[in-house]
Amino acid sequence: MATAVKKTISLPPDLASEAETLAKEEGKTLSGVIQDALRLARQERLKGEFRDMQRYWSRKAKEKGILTEKDLEKYLRK
Repeated sequence: MATAVKKTISLPPDLASEAETLAKEEGKTLSGVIQDALRLARQERLKGEFRDMQRYWSRKAKEKGILTEKDLEKYLRK
């Protein structure tokens, strides 16, 4: 059974109004809208971290002359 933790948050009036409007339009609770926003923010943060790792390892591969899958296979056989 899922449990919920109640938290009190503060929002600027314009953001609170926008969140309430969105909840009404989507037939969700205000809590549901906030949960969706936090999940989306987490997803975007993880995507950014993944892209950072890709860039890092891509740069490292290029430094070693690994530009294709064939290059990688050769490097791994060493």
